[in-house]
Amino acid sequence: MNLKKNILITGGAGFIGSHVVRLFVTKYPDYHIINLDKLTYAGNLANLKDIEANPNYTFVKADICDFDQMRELMNTYQIDGIIHLAAESHVDRSIKDPFTFAQTNVMGTLSLLQAAKLYWESLPEGYTNKRFYHISTDEVYGALQFDGTFFTETTKYDPHSPYSASKAGSDHFVRAYHDTYGMPTIVTNCSNNYGPYQFPEKLIPLFINNIRHGKPLPVYGKGENVRDWLYVVDHARAIDTIFHEGKIADTYNIGGFNEWKNLDLIKVIIKTVDKLLGNTEGASDHLITYVTDRKGHDLRYAIDSTKLKDELKWEPSLQFEEGIEKTVKWYLENQEWMDNITSGEYERYYEEMYKGK
Repeated sequence: MNLKKNILITGGAGFIGSHVVRLFVTKYPDYHIINLDKLTYAGNLANLKDIEANPNYTFVKADICDFDQMRELMNTYQIDGIIHLAAESHVDRSIKDPFTFAQTNVMGTLSLLQAAKLYWESLPEGYTNKRFYHISTDEVYGALQFDGTFFTETTKYDPHSPYSASKAGSDHFVRAYHDTYGMPTIVTNCSNNYGPYQFPEKLIPLFINNIRHGKPLPVYGKGENVRDWLYVVDHARAIDTIFHEGKIADTYNIGGFNEWKNLDLIKVIIKTVDKLLGNTEGASDHLITYVTDRKGHDLRYAIDSTKLKDELKWEPSLQFEEGIEKTVKWYLENQEWMDNITSGEYERYYEEMYKGK
């Protein structure tokens, strides 16, 4: 794709977004990467300290729901491509506060779509060499049984939580903008991500931190729910590939080919953390604590990434055991990062610099 290379990445201070921003800033020095993030609880500029001074990087504190600000941003930076990751993403939070999820994930996406549409349609070349890439989740597909089936790009949507329903709604709006207006869009649905810089209320960093401090490891139900796990750097690689080579109006599923029962996953985490901390094997097993299952807790997710592998030659580079060891090492070697988040200190990072912006 022959882009002019002004790329807007929304949610770029979050977990997956920060890895995508880092990859694009370092791999494409001729691109101008604009990182837009509202800096809510999961946005952390400390995730990008290593590239914040790069000349091809700009951070903008903004809310995608602010349509006027999105229109201004499109014009100011003459945006050619959008990689849209900004979203509320935690299922438990969506159960407690569905309105925020609908507002950010559905209306925020619509705001961004309409701002891009108006700007691109105002240009002499229109949509030529433009691209709106929307990152979604496998949770929109609902749940699978233990029957050997997988989610594919044609699986019917069947969301079961306010989070997955809001993401499904945003997916439909993105596709509708292609069908109605001809906007060059792409949608991807990915499996559970893990790796460095993940907000510590998520399972893997939460459990690493709890083992480190000898705190309970809460397991929903009997721990039999199954998820497919994808190392976040592999996901960033996939986003790079799809953004540049994917077909307009197409959908790609991104998975790690790593299905794990939650309880088995937790045992791998315990074993890895104990080994790296120098504890005897099984020293932290007693921390496992079974709690009441989550409402709307889907039994199994499993992604079939065959299309992405066959058409664009992408596949994950790490198996889970290797990826989890890299992940655990990172969190143990970056305990200050974790402590700043669990203490709330990260929310004050750059507070003065971006106050009022």
